[in-house]
Amino acid sequence: MWAGYIIAIYDGTQCKVKNGVQNVSKNVYFKYTVKWVDWGDSIVPVKIFIFDVTDTWEKTGIHDCLFEYDVKKSTTGVATNNYTSSRRSSVSFPTAGDVIYGFAQQYIGRTGASLHGEDGRVICSSKPIYGKGNDVGDEADCIVGISTCYPKPGSVKIAKGETVTLESNYSSKKMHAGVLGLFYILVAESS
Repeated sequence: MWAGYIIAIYDGTQCKVKNGVQNVSKNVYFKYTVKWVDWGDSIVPVKIFIFDVTDTWEKTGIHDCLFEYDVKKSTTGVATNNYTSSRRSSVSFPTAGDVIYGFAQQYIGRTGASLHGEDGRVICSSKPIYGKGNDVGDEADCIVGISTCYPKPGSVKIAKGETVTLESNYSSKKMHAGVLGLFYILVAESS
């Protein structure tokens, strides 16, 4: 099953290395600066929702989160000039609220992802920003950023029980192994 897959996402994360390379354990530490603000009307508590395009539990009753999946090279793209590989997953939203922020997490080869409401409207979309140069932060053909959505407060609502669909798109001009299709949104619950 090895084609560049992540073995564990937090502890024990591994990347494929050349044969004969020995693993060296390292300790890594993070330093944080925490600032506090006084609570006010402009501060709204939110819930974080993470959608995984590989999770099919709504259809099967089993959380089938594969986390990663493969995008096969298109055999029809040349004839149709369409190299988009799309994968979708739907879920019934557990609460009602306003979308405050959202973005997709995908790997190289991505062309974007979007979250749609039951009526087909786009709740939030996220596209990759690819580098064009040689400088750090602008490496050619590498993802150097992503677009996010910050809807105007109260303008994007999701109803309790609404079917929400995640669509994850990748280029299929070549095969991509172990790609992600995750979408994160922050929702302020309706009172």
